[in-house]
Amino acid sequence: MPFLSYLTIDTSNFDSQIFPYNIPSIRDGVQLNLRSNVTFFVGENGTGKSTVIEAIADKCGFNVQGGNRNHVYNAEQEQQPLAKAMRLGWSTKTPYGFFMRAESYFNFANYIDEMAKEFPSTLKAYGGKSLHHQSHGESFLNLFTHKFDDGIYLLDEPEAALSPQRQLSFLSI
Repeated sequence: MPFLSYLTIDTSNFDSQIFPYNIPSIRDGVQLNLRSNVTFFVGENGTGKSTVIEAIADKCGFNVQGGNRNHVYNAEQEQQPLAKAMRLGWSTKTPYGFFMRAESYFNFANYIDEMAKEFPSTLKAYGGKSLHHQSHGESFLNLFTHKFDDGIYLLDEPEAALSPQRQLSFLSI
């Protein structure tokens, strides 16, 4: 049974002419029942996949630039607009998890390097060395392998850094 069992997006109180409420797949509201431990959002560019994943991350309290609840950087960002219209239902609420977005991964790696200056043991959770001192794909896999355990993990375009062989490796983690 997945941790997150459903999500609803009620757009009735929001202007359907303004982003993100104007995205066709979101505009009329959404009700998703999640019955598996793994859910893929698949669709064309601009259909709202990343926007929905980011809103879920925001509702979970994760840093929307990437990370978990304890990763505090770029804190000036306000709540993701779609999160205001979203409700999450849990089969088991968990405090553990992580939001990884391929497009801001560089900033997350910088944040981890800064933390490691004061707390060198920080890098153990990421394969033992700076994420910048690994290939992009290796650092992604080390993050997945060493940091992910029980919890909810929201991954926006994780395949971006992975070769086809590494994508298959990732599926077996």
